[in-house]
Amino acid sequence: MQLISRMPAAVKVQWILWLVVFLMMFFSMLPEDGFWQAVIFSLLNALFYALVIYGNISWLYPRLYLKGRIAVYVIAVLLFLPAAGLARGFLLSWIYNTWFTTHPEPVTVQIMLRYLTGIPLLFLLSFVFRMAIVYFELKAQAAALVLQNTKTELNLLKSQVQPHFLFNTLNNIYYEAYLEAPRTATLIERLSDIMRYFVDESPKDQVDISTEINFLENYIALERIRIRHGINLQFTSDVPGGCSIPPMLLMTFVENIFKHGIDKTSLQNHIDISLVKQENRLLFTTRNSLPQQPVHNNPRGSGIDNLRKRLTLLYGAGFILQTGNSGNYFTAFLSVPL
Repeated sequence: MQLISRMPAAVKVQWILWLVVFLMMFFSMLPEDGFWQAVIFSLLNALFYALVIYGNISWLYPRLYLKGRIAVYVIAVLLFLPAAGLARGFLLSWIYNTWFTTHPEPVTVQIMLRYLTGIPLLFLLSFVFRMAIVYFELKAQAAALVLQNTKTELNLLKSQVQPHFLFNTLNNIYYEAYLEAPRTATLIERLSDIMRYFVDESPKDQVDISTEINFLENYIALERIRIRHGINLQFTSDVPGGCSIPPMLLMTFVENIFKHGIDKTSLQNHIDISLVKQENRLLFTTRNSLPQQPVHNNPRGSGIDNLRKRLTLLYGAGFILQTGNSGNYFTAFLSVPL
């Protein structure tokens, strides 16, 4: 039961459908053919139907037709369907003559044609079957995205301990610090902006790109104070106003730089961050020098993997995510449609 409950909805529907097909054939054959013949012939016929349907939608159609090899696809179908039908006819005839009759019947052309007549309809039904599978897969992806957003909002709500109280307190501290230490006051202001982003913007489906850039700049400013010797960082942005993206989409790359790409004992920490719009896509690139000594206390986590899963839910196959080392630098690249 647990195995069934863990199955995706599309898989469950397929199992139920094939069970219904098997039972319909079984009960239609049972009065004339008896129990065992009805079981065997119903099972073999169901397997034959599955072979034709899945052979087309899982192998021939995606490997040939969707790749533009239409002529090869047509030839393959014209060979596959008759071959499957003839194999079914010979197998069922052999089983019937061997086990279920004392007077074997010769395998004639008429008998073989009878097994071939329903194949074109079965072939057409395979496309209906494929559309149903795609529908349930899209529905499951939409449900997963809703669940992911719900979990994100729930985690955010759990972390909000009287946000207005915190904002008011930070404002009071800011004014006190401004009189004595203006630089500290600026950092407090950036921290307040980050917290306000988490509360007001991150629950949204889309945020303006300027809001996301401001969030990244505030985060970078706060991270800078932890670096003893400073860093050589360039953040270039060339994205016109009016563009929107899901919140926290760019944060993972920047966060990983400060977790894994900074050598606090070095004077040569270089970071380049670029955000541009090209045609109708947003291109985000980060490039940072690699520490001479690996950061053992901060092993690489699952941030990139989680980001890839989120991107898949948001854009399907419409995004590009690439990471890797190039010489003494680590580069991360993200391209998403706007």
